[in-house]
Amino acid sequence: MLNAIGNTPLVRLSRIVPAGSADVWVKLEYYNPTGSYKDRMALSMVERAERRGALQPGMTVVEYTGGSTGISLAFVCAVKGYRCRIVCNDAVALEKRRSMEVFGAQLEVLKSEGGKLTPDLVPRMMARAREIAAEAPSYATDQMRNPDMVAGYEPLGEELLRQMQGPIHVFCAAVGTSGMLMGTARVLRRADSKTRIVALEPATSAVLSGRAPGPHGVEGIAPGFVPPQFDRGLVSDTRAIDEAEARRMALALARQEGLFAGTSTGLNVVGALQLAREIGAGHTVVTVAVDSGLKYLTGDLYALSRS
Repeated sequence: MLNAIGNTPLVRLSRIVPAGSADVWVKLEYYNPTGSYKDRMALSMVERAERRGALQPGMTVVEYTGGSTGISLAFVCAVKGYRCRIVCNDAVALEKRRSMEVFGAQLEVLKSEGGKLTPDLVPRMMARAREIAAEAPSYATDQMRNPDMVAGYEPLGEELLRQMQGPIHVFCAAVGTSGMLMGTARVLRRADSKTRIVALEPATSAVLSGRAPGPHGVEGIAPGFVPPQFDRGLVSDTRAIDEAEARRMALALARQEGLFAGTSTGLNVVGALQLAREIGAGHTVVTVAVDSGLKYLTGDLYALSRS
């Protein structure tokens, strides 16, 4: 099953891109085994720790997560035979929490403020994960600080270069841990130093853009601080995206492109379309479909489809 990670399809959007815009391509990362690009980083963090001897049989893998990282780590640990303990929160979609448990993870769910991702939430999760890791022989993957996480996404960039077979003028994506954007950017910039890398974030918590942190409802991104792995030297610019527009885009992608994904994917595509209009025809903008829309059916993301 671990060999099924990666080599995901790349598709060109055909109906929602305005005339005169650059081509917009989307990497369908929900083709990974758990339906998320987090499978890449989970495998990297576990296997690189094994090679160093930091993770050995009988130890417990511990992580704090907004959802998809926990599912991916639980999946990798299930295949490899490690116990997995996850700290998450009740703002995370129920489907994600249940998926972690199905793969065998033991969950501790912290209370959020009104079901929102507030700036204090991730630090509280991180602190609790450190406490759990100290209780027994454990390996804390500590995704925010772990360089193995970033390295796990470099194959994504290599796949894009093979699949596009031509210039990638802009690559854009929302930032959570920043691992996917950084790992992919390393590869794209090595191939062409002129590739523009754009970091996206919700407008209500646009910390990378120099604004104050605030609450938002886009799972897995914008933790309320600049992630430790975020390298501004690789990033051309940052862009704040309206969350309501991202949510509308998620539904539009399903109904007009057949692309069924979550809120952060909607945010990615909103940003990609803005950039495509700006740079114009004859260019390419590439982004990522982060995970499957099946993870969001009990929440409010697709409530519009029932009205």
